[in-house]
Amino acid sequence: MWKIGHRGACGYAPENSLLSFQKAIDLGVDAVELDVHLSADNEVMVIHDPTLDRTTPSQGFVNSKTKFELQQLGIPTLAAVLDLIQNRCVVNIELKTKSAAQPTLDLVAKYCESRKASFHQILISSFDWDILREISHQQPEYQLGILYEEESLDAIAFAQTIGAFSMHPNYKLLTFEKVKKIQAFGFKVFPWTVNDPSAITTLTSWHVDGIISDFPDRI
Repeated sequence: MWKIGHRGACGYAPENSLLSFQKAIDLGVDAVELDVHLSADNEVMVIHDPTLDRTTPSQGFVNSKTKFELQQLGIPTLAAVLDLIQNRCVVNIELKTKSAAQPTLDLVAKYCESRKASFHQILISSFDWDILREISHQQPEYQLGILYEEESLDAIAFAQTIGAFSMHPNYKLLTFEKVKKIQAFGFKVFPWTVNDPSAITTLTSWHVDGIISDFPDRI
């Protein structure tokens, strides 16, 4: 079962920071999950929110600031995170906006080529299924993960349509039967964001394929 660090290991360090990703590596994760947005100068930056208000001392939209300005606020580039991780684990990149999709894929392709890394070390996920559909048509070499937080009758059908690698539900949606059904179709089950030890124990007993947690050492 994969131990997946949510935004690094954000139970121990600021989310989506280089410190958080290093902590996740130190804890022996199999994968880290992170989020990306574009800066004003179209650099791929690692931050969850579209605004700076919650996680930095600044305010305003991420896409209104340059790469340099965002770095001054402690927000790393995706390139910096990939350089830190150096293929030591899988990187699950969540695309928050359609505009960030192609720049992210271009950066990953260059990274994999320059480091002779495998595309299997990258997992692209999104709540925006249109983004995933477009990637599956145009760049099928990428592994895709379907994020969802509400019950969806067509999630498995959509996963089949795009040849998804994994399904990433809100863990509260899952039952033993639902886990087995998803797996029967050949998809990995990576629920999020699971911090409660009893919930981790239950999901482990159901043999999910991985758990996304702020505290990956609890898995």
